[in-house]
Amino acid sequence: MANFVKSIWYDKQQQVVLFASTAIALYGYDQGMMSLINTNYDYLSTMDISSDSPLVGVLVSVYYLGCAVGAVIASWWADTRGRKSGMFLCLATSAIGNLICFLAGLGVEKGAFWVMFAGRVVMGLGVGGIDSVVPVYSSELSEDEARGKALAQEFQMNILGLNMAFAINLAVTVALGKYNQWAWRIPIVCMQIFPVVLMALIERLPESPRFLVKKDRTDDATSALNEIYPSGAEDDSNKQKLDELVDNHGHEAKVTYREMFTPGHMQFHPTMITIMGQVNQALTGYGAISVYGPQIFELLGFGVTDAEFLTQGNYLSYLGLMTFAWLLIDAVGRRSLMVTNSVWMTVCFLLLTLFAYLSMKSYDLDIPNIAVAVPGCVALFIATGNFGIGWLAQVWLIPTEIFPTTARAKGTAVSVIIWGIANFGVTFITPVLFNNLSFWIFLVFALTNSFAGLWTYVYQPETGGRSFEENQVFFEEAKKAGSWRVSKVRDGAYRYLPGKKKDDDENDLVGERAPLLSRVRDQI
Repeated sequence: MANFVKSIWYDKQQQVVLFASTAIALYGYDQGMMSLINTNYDYLSTMDISSDSPLVGVLVSVYYLGCAVGAVIASWWADTRGRKSGMFLCLATSAIGNLICFLAGLGVEKGAFWVMFAGRVVMGLGVGGIDSVVPVYSSELSEDEARGKALAQEFQMNILGLNMAFAINLAVTVALGKYNQWAWRIPIVCMQIFPVVLMALIERLPESPRFLVKKDRTDDATSALNEIYPSGAEDDSNKQKLDELVDNHGHEAKVTYREMFTPGHMQFHPTMITIMGQVNQALTGYGAISVYGPQIFELLGFGVTDAEFLTQGNYLSYLGLMTFAWLLIDAVGRRSLMVTNSVWMTVCFLLLTLFAYLSMKSYDLDIPNIAVAVPGCVALFIATGNFGIGWLAQVWLIPTEIFPTTARAKGTAVSVIIWGIANFGVTFITPVLFNNLSFWIFLVFALTNSFAGLWTYVYQPETGGRSFEENQVFFEEAKKAGSWRVSKVRDGAYRYLPGKKKDDDENDLVGERAPLLSRVRDQI
């Protein structure tokens, strides 16, 4: 254990992964935190709203609008002042927003709703910025063959944050009851641990060499590379990396947001890929399931207490199954996982529609409710796991792989903006759908998952196993081919991982030509 701690203290690559993972966990914590706060009677009374009021959804969803605005501010800051500086600013903002939420209605209930509203917006500004800058920072400091693994491990920590928040929430709710204000205030104040600890440790991290090269600070970039890859300082490989960064930057033109949204511009195509990735992720419905987990299980016929514990069980299963995400994302590829898991989620939601219907009609059909509630629960667990493996990390990773350095932070900001707007819509409308559609909401999610999988199959290129520059070639070739369909570009080469041969053995294939178990073994 002592050696492990020592290695983290000195190994910059491990520090980057651990820092980024903990920062991403902040986003997961908020989702788990609001799940039970929304059902706390003292919280609802303090906010002066009823449990079925649309305002419940407003306080949840306005956070995502804050995220959208925060992403733009943070991307500009990270591009002008540095990735580390941007992350510190975002962490400080999220801590202030969290404190405002904690103080809402404390001592003085008048105006509590608007204090909570303001706190959620400010916290969204910070977390949206984190979600914008951290994936860029992590991706720029990872090897081409391991970018997916690194980000998927970080998003496994996101689910750990989700679990921590819900577990704390559940524990204090059981101990204090739903009528006690500290049952919802304690989970909020516990969230402060994340930004405070990260702000204290951020100084130990290296700055992104790509950012330093962009700012013509080649000496600082050399020092950063030597920090990240100590062995490269001895064999001159870091000098080669630096030369490649300088050369690539010399061929990159400055890109504006306006150009990214201008049809015909080279960055318009990757911008649309980024937008549709986040739209499709929102259409899977898992923003709603993360925030309104207990209500989902109640639709299957479980009581309130059972639904809350099953939600925790679902989150724990989610955390464990995320291990397959980082084992497979570089071995199988982003695109294959997204398409395959969309199919499985569609099937699961169709089954959930059936089981929820039978649960509602169990008395009339003389069926024991448990006989349909349990398989419905299993289907929801499987669907959640498939989302984690196929859709959670991929839509955050791909924007960091398809833009040039001059547009990468802006591209990731666009990703967060769309994520914020899409999840605002989903989390705002979900309580309304619960009240009006009941179990038919599962059929809606089955249809939206089908669309997400089909769109991904047709238009999403495989970005795994390729350098940033190789991925940008796809968009150049797509423009020449006059088509965005992946099958029409370079004879469909970007439907798969690149099939290269290892230098040390010409018969040892990698990419999708290599045996799957061999590819998975390389990730361990």
